[in-house]
Amino acid sequence: MLSAFLSAFRTPDLRKKLLFTVGIIAIYRLGATVPSPGVSYGNVQKCLESIEGSTGVLNLLDLFSGGALLQLSIFALGIMPYITASIILQLLTVVIPRLEQLRKEGQAGQAKITQYTRYLTLGLGVLQASAFVALARSGQLFNNQCNEEIIPTGTGIPDWLTLSILVMTMTAGTGMVMWLGELITDRGVGNGMSVLIFTSIAARLPSEGWRIKESQGWWKFLLVIALVLVVITAVTFIEQAQRRIPVQYAKRMIGRRMYGGTSTYIPLKVNQAGVIPVIFGSSLLYLPQLALQFFDQNDPGKTQAWIQNNLVDPTSPIYIAVYFLLIIFFTYFYVSITFNPTEVADNMKKYGGFVPGIRPGKPTADYLDFILSRITLPGALYLAIISILPNFFFIWLDRQQYLNFPFGGTAVLIMVGVALETSKQIESQLMQRNYEGFLR
Repeated sequence: MLSAFLSAFRTPDLRKKLLFTVGIIAIYRLGATVPSPGVSYGNVQKCLESIEGSTGVLNLLDLFSGGALLQLSIFALGIMPYITASIILQLLTVVIPRLEQLRKEGQAGQAKITQYTRYLTLGLGVLQASAFVALARSGQLFNNQCNEEIIPTGTGIPDWLTLSILVMTMTAGTGMVMWLGELITDRGVGNGMSVLIFTSIAARLPSEGWRIKESQGWWKFLLVIALVLVVITAVTFIEQAQRRIPVQYAKRMIGRRMYGGTSTYIPLKVNQAGVIPVIFGSSLLYLPQLALQFFDQNDPGKTQAWIQNNLVDPTSPIYIAVYFLLIIFFTYFYVSITFNPTEVADNMKKYGGFVPGIRPGKPTADYLDFILSRITLPGALYLAIISILPNFFFIWLDRQQYLNFPFGGTAVLIMVGVALETSKQIESQLMQRNYEGFLR
């Protein structure tokens, strides 16, 4: 990977793309530190220093925003509204025939779906910004562990105007982040949205690593680093693992030319679902924590105590088991709606392709479904095991604030996946420019 980056810097046009990407990343990180209007930056820093323990799913979202969410900066929402909008539209494509038709129309249809995704992103940005502002005013953004006034009142400006400007600023920041990601995709290197998420997580690595060293000592710190290297190696191995289904295309005479007669394959990845099942599972597990807000905090009952001890506490065996099973379920669910064996088989039959030893049409669809169901199980188990690793880190380090630290689970999956994808793009562009074939 490092050799690919070094070779890319020696190529003028690739060097420009890499420098452009670095410049966009610098702008993104600058926006993540600029406070939104109406927010007391000093009080926010005092709250960040005084809180103890994890803030649940908000801590995970703060990790994806590079620490911008809890600081209520102009890029506080990060790229999460865009990701949520993309997932929603991808799921609606299976349900709404119009979206499915657009997906089949090629580049023009995909441009229309992208436009819908942008509109939905801004709508979700308004909703999420309003929710986080309300949490900040009520003190729940820091689990009621900070008494500082995050959004000061009595400044002479009407409260409704201050809150409206704050929501509009954070929503505009989401649109800006979405635009920066698209600029990286068009004029830089790699998928822009993925690169921004990678940057956000990587920005937390030095501070979180130093926090472990300060609180646990050098030995545990070095042991954590060793375990992280083992996890990264395993994730890299499985992320690149795939089952290749051979496909043979028959020769066809079209006009005076002969087409076909080539051999290729269909790559079915072991982790076909990516990181989406982990996001779904985390979101569902946040519902019990959200339900606790409707109980009387001064007089907790048996139901509230059971939910707190078993469905909110990340060290609970029930919590870990439910999280594990949810990821497996959503892996099968997401793979089933994103990969249609019948559609793939029909496309192969349309262009004269077939799997050797398997008849075209329904037998091919059944064969692909059989293979996919077999390789999805190890992929689901892999996702579930990697995702619950932070829970065991939490038990071992005995510090709740490390539950979502960026050395395990979802963070490692995203970082390794983005690094592999970006390096492959760089290598493919290098191969196009420096190909040494028969004529050289």
